[in-house]
Amino acid sequence: MTNDIYEQLAVALDRLPNGFPRTPSNVEIQLLKKMFSPEEASIAIQLCGDMEPVDVIAKRIGLPVKEAMTMLLNMAKRGFVWSDKQAGKLRFRLAPFIIGIFEFQLDNMDHELAHLTDHYMADGGAAGIMRPHPAVHRVVPAQNAVKTEWILPYDDVRKILLAAKTIRVEDCICRVQMAHIDRRCNFPLRTCLNYSLKERPPRPHCISQEEALDILDQAEEVGLVHTVSNIQKIQTGALWVYEIGYICNCCGCCCAMLRGINEWGIENSVAAANYYAVIDPDECLGCGTCIERCQVNSISEKDGIAVVDRKKCIGCGLCVTGCPNDVTKLHRKPDVEIVHPPADFAAWEHERLRNRGLIK
Repeated sequence: MTNDIYEQLAVALDRLPNGFPRTPSNVEIQLLKKMFSPEEASIAIQLCGDMEPVDVIAKRIGLPVKEAMTMLLNMAKRGFVWSDKQAGKLRFRLAPFIIGIFEFQLDNMDHELAHLTDHYMADGGAAGIMRPHPAVHRVVPAQNAVKTEWILPYDDVRKILLAAKTIRVEDCICRVQMAHIDRRCNFPLRTCLNYSLKERPPRPHCISQEEALDILDQAEEVGLVHTVSNIQKIQTGALWVYEIGYICNCCGCCCAMLRGINEWGIENSVAAANYYAVIDPDECLGCGTCIERCQVNSISEKDGIAVVDRKKCIGCGLCVTGCPNDVTKLHRKPDVEIVHPPADFAAWEHERLRNRGLIK
């Protein structure tokens, strides 16, 4: 009976736009058992991707409203459900595995959870989550890597942070996970930013705009890729996830979205920026800095100079900001190749559901 609950939970998570595909090894059931208690799983399977009032949920799961509220609030604290308020009343929905449940596991990450997650992703979980369009994450170029007149509003990472009212910084969940399976890298750990366009109550790890911009500068200096939610704008609405954006600073050795390219053969695991790198062959001195800084191995050496594989280039601009000889540039793609992200989170979810064949 217990296994049946977790089987149902896997199905419920896979019905969400982000997806939670089944794998040949069935390791996802062990993964869910590690995170959810049977009681939490039994509630989660009766939730969906739409916000619902507590009384409606309580009636469905057969619990008094007060008891259901307590359970749902506890699950929200653990990242299993999302909540909002409508007309002063709390509503809840099931959170996706990525981005959602997994990112809330910082305090719970241990050797077992790290290995189960890695097994799941390698066994088809990553492909099922990252291959559908639109992608979960999108690359934005490094500051000063793109001409001001070219940069699209949703690509200006500095302007995004300057518009934020509340900013928090967290450890990178991917690097924390990899450290537990003996794949610790040398990149800084405290690099993941989330922000809100609204003033929010003070919480641990809140930082100023200046501190956030310093983190961006440090990330670019050491060679980390900026990735963001694959939407044009976050909304100031009722649902908290509409109001919170994030900027991850990713490495190709630990971060799942870039490992999709490097290890799991998922070329579109992250939406590339609308730019591509060009290296002047007549000026390149073959120092190799750009090759070392590229997190997706899109630059190689040929006849003593660096050469960009445009098909693999994700447009992050790290080769530009790191080139000591100023011979690398980012060019904007032709208009026919420009791919604009969905307008907002609701549009993103709708497109994902349609492209996954879950709605018409």
